[in-house]
Amino acid sequence: MSQNPNIKTVDVIGLPVAVVDYRSAIDWVFEKARLADRAYAIEAANTHVAALARHEAEFGEVMQQFDLICPDGMPLVWAINRELRKHNERALSDRVYGPTLMVESIKASEGQEDLKHFFLGGSPSTLKKLEQRFSDEHPAAKIVGSYSPPFGEWSEDEFERIKDRIRESGANLVWVGLGCPKQERWIAKHKDVLPGGCYFGVGAAFAFHAGEVDQAPPIIQKYGLEWLYRLIKEPRRLWKRYFKYNSLFLYFYIRGIKLC
Repeated sequence: MSQNPNIKTVDVIGLPVAVVDYRSAIDWVFEKARLADRAYAIEAANTHVAALARHEAEFGEVMQQFDLICPDGMPLVWAINRELRKHNERALSDRVYGPTLMVESIKASEGQEDLKHFFLGGSPSTLKKLEQRFSDEHPAAKIVGSYSPPFGEWSEDEFERIKDRIRESGANLVWVGLGCPKQERWIAKHKDVLPGGCYFGVGAAFAFHAGEVDQAPPIIQKYGLEWLYRLIKEPRRLWKRYFKYNSLFLYFYIRGIKLC
């Protein structure tokens, strides 16, 4: 991992999570996007990502390829703040939530011709809604393309097709919504050969912003209960994931405290 030396990180169950807010994360991202000397991998990590990276060595190696890991989940913020307070350092006041990071980045790029966005993932209808929403709400932002890859296993030439689409668009801010952990594995696997710019793993952000899935109310997000809200909405799909990885996160975190 090649973290910016100006950004402090805190180890959260083995994951080096950046001590950033939206402004500092966006400043870092825009600097790297403009540089575009290589592909930079950015993740908004929640407890699922952190626990999976600790539990499965292969995914842990995937996350080591990421250049900036933001604290998406409130439990990660609480873990970071516990360490910061030990050293009398200023605590974070909020998380860096992936869907909000996406909106704020697009908003902050308005009127800046050298910052260009591309959406990768989701269905054609989802992408159409995304492009329409951001064009309506942030007309001065440069949305230069999108691509909906086929479902299931991809053919051998699919990566070349995606890479060509991104390069031809001129995008240097690429939002990847393939779902976790597929999007993280895809970014890490191809990082060395992707066009220069910033690549974000943003999970359900596409569905949220396209209006296809409801986001939890802010008060629920603040208290780290977004997982419960989503579980109530989609119990059959999410209960196993939340039970397993929330439990694993607690186990690894508590064990780490005891070992200190």
